[in-house]
Amino acid sequence: MIVCVCKSVSDRKIRAAIADGMDSFDELQFELGVAMCCGKCEESVRDVMAESGVCASRCGSVQRERPQTAPLTFYERQAA
Repeated sequence: MIVCVCKSVSDRKIRAAIADGMDSFDELQFELGVAMCCGKCEESVRDVMAESGVCASRCGSVQRERPQTAPLTFYERQAA
């Protein structure tokens, strides 16, 4: 499965890098370029690392709560 669309990095490539000795998110980011463009893949990369047993603490990531957004209100425009 492709984890980083921007750099076309798959979970297999991440696991292979981990097997070759990369054991931190910073190393993966430097070598593979993950989470360098849009950053949307960072959580998925950290999940793959955790599944591989590299970083049980999710490599320092902090689970962020999603900000609450105000409800949307739609108004009808009326002709003058």
